[in-house]
Amino acid sequence: MGDVEDPELYAAFPLGEFMATEKGQWIRNHCKDPCYIIRPDPITFGVRCIVYGDVEDKSATEYYLKWNNVEKY
Repeated sequence: MGDVEDPELYAAFPLGEFMATEKGQWIRNHCKDPCYIIRPDPITFGVRCIVYGDVEDKSATEYYLKWNNVEKY
């Protein structure tokens, strides 16, 4: 997301679209309390919306095998 005045407002629609995707549905079904955080993105000088939550070890392994994209911040 680019540099915007109110990132919470601008993130709402794309976040809803993401949660409707296969990955978003998986998160919704396996994570008891999915959350998101908005952080500055030093690479694009914009902001980044990160979706996260606690899952069981077995579910975490399934997620990593299915999507294999671990981002560390």
